[in-house]
Amino acid sequence: MNGNYLPRNRFAEAVGHGVLRLMGWRIEGQLPALDKFVVIGAHHTSNWDFVIFLAVKFVLRLNARWFGKHTIFRWPFAHLLQSWGGVPIRRHLKLNMVEQAIDGFRQHPQFMLVISPEGTRKRVERWKMGFYHIARGAGVPIIPAALDYANRRVVIGEPFWPSGDEQEDLRRLLAFYRPYVPKKPGYAFHGD
Repeated sequence: MNGNYLPRNRFAEAVGHGVLRLMGWRIEGQLPALDKFVVIGAHHTSNWDFVIFLAVKFVLRLNARWFGKHTIFRWPFAHLLQSWGGVPIRRHLKLNMVEQAIDGFRQHPQFMLVISPEGTRKRVERWKMGFYHIARGAGVPIIPAALDYANRRVVIGEPFWPSGDEQEDLRRLLAFYRPYVPKKPGYAFHGD
């Protein structure tokens, strides 16, 4: 079994299916049969985005890692969030997270990292490009995953290999997300 998928945990799967069913969501598309990749989950405009992506993680049995602000990793939830793949980020320490993530790809035969390019749930004027630099530095593709609140679906796109032309690649990635409506459309960055 590919290391990006966890052994069957019927309880976690049932919780994931239950959350998606209760909220009326479905998953469209599938992740590639690759050992290493970066998933960008967008648009991140609400706390509900995390709940939906976590439910998808359980349903698909993903061994995905994700970055979160260190303040959410407090007792009594720290161990639980880390067991779900969470990696606390201490932005104030100015650590090079891109290099740390690239090292993670180098050290593991299978590695899936999920990143929200907005970096926050508030309105942003640009995407943080760490996901892009991680993918380029690790030599892995980017998998776009969009939340479409209008149609209650998570849409998984095709692998995107960064070319090195950051502006053009960003334009193409943003085009993937344009048709999908986030929870708070006014907060989403579309590159306009």
